[in-house]
Parts: sequence; C-alpha cells; structure tokens
Amino acid sequence: MYRTAARQALRGLHSTTATLASPKTKPIPTLAAGLFAAFFGSSSSSANDMTKYPVQKSDQEWRAVLSPEQFRVLRQKGTEAPGSSPIEKQRAQGIYHCAGCDAPLYKSESKFDSGCGWPAYFETIPGAVDRHEDNSMFMKRTEIVCHNCGGHLGHVFFNEGFKNPTNERHCVNGVSLKFKEK
Repeated sequence: MYRTAARQALRGLHSTTATLASPKTKPIPTLAAGLFAAFFGSSSSSANDMTKYPVQKSDQEWRAVLSPEQFRVLRQKGTEAPGSSPIEKQRAQGIYHCAGCDAPLYKSESKFDSGCGWPAYFETIPGAVDRHEDNSMFMKRTEIVCHNCGGHLGHVFFNEGFKNPTNERHCVNGVSLKFKEK
C-alpha cells in the first residue's frame, strides 16, 4: 500500500527521483520520495459523490481535455509539488477558473501570499466551491472542489493567523486553475 501511494504521488512529477534497488529487486522510492508521498499524495477518493455535479465526463473525456498532471490532481485528488505552479506568483487582476470546466472560482482580490508553496485565497466566488471532510493522511482536513465539475482544488485551513477577512487559507493546486486577466 505504501509503495503504491508513493508511486501514485510521484507519477506526473517532472523531475526524476533517485531510487534504491539491487539487480534482483524493483526500485524502491528513497526516503525523500516516500515523505513527499506521505505529505503530498492523494486525498480520500470517497469524499464526495461525483455524479452530483452538473459537468459529467468519463475519464477518457477528461483525459482528452486535461494534461496528465491536471487529470491526476483534478480527477484523482492528487497534489502538485510545492512551488511548482506559476500561478502562485501571479499578481495581475483577473479571475481564476477551474482548469477542468472553466467555472470561475476565485477573484484576484482574494489571493494572498501565504508562503506555503501553493496559491492561496481567503474566499471564493460565492457558490463556486464545495467543501468536504477529508480524513486521509491521519488528519482531519477540509477538501475543496469545483462546484461545477467536482474537480479537486486543494484544502482550506482555518485560524492560522493570516490577517484576512475570513481567517481562512484556501491552499489550491495551481494546476487546477487557469487565470483570465481582466
């Protein structure tokens, strides 16, 4: 189970990962790769019923419109590597849309620099994002998904001391978003 989770977490990364192996064994992810998988792997896949969302596509249809990394994050509830998204540093005025279905999710005015390595927002466009309890990785978190297609965006964290109107940090995978400048 651990090796499977680690392999899933490493799939889609753009860098290579060192492995430990002998000539008679399969490669085993190094400690660093295993830690990445433990902290940035997939969320619980049973957190929400995907049939309730207005936009419905088969996996084959999603794969035709999403990059492999977008599919892994949006449809399989993966997590991109911290610091890997250019959207994290985006400062222009505009709207952040779901990369899967193009639904508007966040206004640039709600974006802030949290220093966490992923784009952070303190509020959504009203009704754009659903929240679900996520009990994966030995902790209780709040998963956020697109209200229109159910695509996994990331997680919301509360009461971390950021000075914003909601005292929330929506930690969003940049690959789940596309930006449209005003």
